[in-house]
Amino acid sequence: MLIEATASDFAALTRGRGPRNLRLVADIAPPEVLAMLGDLAATIRASFAPAAWLVVEDDTVVGLLSLIRPPDEDAVTIGYGIAPASQGRGIATRAVTDLLAWAKADPRVGTVVAETALDNLASQKVLTANGFVRAGERVDPEDGPVIVWRRSP
Repeated sequence: MLIEATASDFAALTRGRGPRNLRLVADIAPPEVLAMLGDLAATIRASFAPAAWLVVEDDTVVGLLSLIRPPDEDAVTIGYGIAPASQGRGIATRAVTDLLAWAKADPRVGTVVAETALDNLASQKVLTANGFVRAGERVDPEDGPVIVWRRSP
């Protein structure tokens, strides 16, 4: 299940606490990564909301899904991560499915974009299971070569 993430949710996560009376899986992400994601969500939220979601399973925050940059016209670019202890159970696939349902209902969104590392087969499987198609490749200044995936909601 996706729950829209707020600034106070990110503050709790950064302190190692589950927000909203939710439990928190121990290895979700390092505090500096959570702080960076909270700052990114706040920046995007200033012009487009929602900008980030908690990925919740059994009342436990197991991951995050967010926009990784402000929308470009009607295209939103997403990124997601699931704590290692919670991977391999279809959680990311379900989270992206839920995100697509939100995108379909939001008239501002015409395309959902995601990028994966060339060797991230698990994430590629998540995207293909959700109907994304490979749209090309590019070189990201921080991540190196990535595959670009697109899908209309």
